[in-house]
Amino acid sequence: MSFIDLRSDTVTHPTPAMRAAMLTAEVGDDVFGEDPTVHALETRMAQLFGHEAGLFCPSGTMANQIAINVHTRPGDEVICEEGAHIYRYEGGGTMANSGCSVKFVPADRGRFTAEEVEAAVNDPEATYLARTRLVNIENSNNRGGGSVWDIDEVKRIRTVCDRHGLKLHLDGARIFNAMAVDGNSAAQWGAPFDSVSICLSKGLGAPVGSVLVGGSTFIDQARRVRKRFGGGMRQAGILAAAGLYALDHHLDRLADDHRRAKQLAAILERCPFVEQLMPVETNIVIVTLDQRMTVPSFLPKLKERNILAVQFGPQMVRFVTHLDVDDKAIAHVDEALKHGYE
Repeated sequence: MSFIDLRSDTVTHPTPAMRAAMLTAEVGDDVFGEDPTVHALETRMAQLFGHEAGLFCPSGTMANQIAINVHTRPGDEVICEEGAHIYRYEGGGTMANSGCSVKFVPADRGRFTAEEVEAAVNDPEATYLARTRLVNIENSNNRGGGSVWDIDEVKRIRTVCDRHGLKLHLDGARIFNAMAVDGNSAAQWGAPFDSVSICLSKGLGAPVGSVLVGGSTFIDQARRVRKRFGGGMRQAGILAAAGLYALDHHLDRLADDHRRAKQLAAILERCPFVEQLMPVETNIVIVTLDQRMTVPSFLPKLKERNILAVQFGPQMVRFVTHLDVDDKAIAHVDEALKHGYE
């Protein structure tokens, strides 16, 4: 039996139909602006989110880092929460690439309020303080267990940003997962933000890439920064075709991932060594183990049963459902965990 890989939704393989779309993609040199499939993906994603233009990037990390670089100047400060992907999982890029400091705001499973942003904004007249320039929101929130933001709270944060002249960026790595829960459209989610990064290789199941969308002037600047960061690609339409296919065929099925995540959570909740389970809203399940079971002992036991998960803290384990995890896989996990490991 092959492994049931629940480490991340980035581990998916292109479906045969997606591979066929990639094989037949029309391509050109994208650095010269001549790849029609890349252009089609950029245009479609920008239109979906109600923005003027888009930029295809090799990764979500690059898309986020480009946005930060365009929105800020060295010495500025970025507001986010302490578990934000731009801080935890992008190699210190906010500091190294853009020379910005970071200020954390309190957060409930990765979500903060307009009042907390207001309190975090530095006085622009205080020359000894970094100038607050950008607010970052991550939806759904990875370390929050796939938590989904309230769009009305985001609109209130937008009002705070407008009052202080701040930019607002959405790290929408799993924004389509969030939309599958709250029912808001891409255009509704795009409206409050100056820029949005959308990952293709997580919930959508494409092998590579993210799209950064924003105003046309912003994207012109972002294209220059992408080149500086080494992200200019040539016949990238082969990759962009996977993103276009995913938009056509992989959105409606996200509800299946969420249903299976809830089933997985119910299975884990029955395990005697599971101390705490984060609320499950989308496709991420995070558990805290009690002292009877350490993560370094638990993960190998799972692997012996052809199940892969990932450590997410000293006593925390993350499981992520995706298009390569079907009902049969969840049933296997149920059987494997039924009798525990005591």
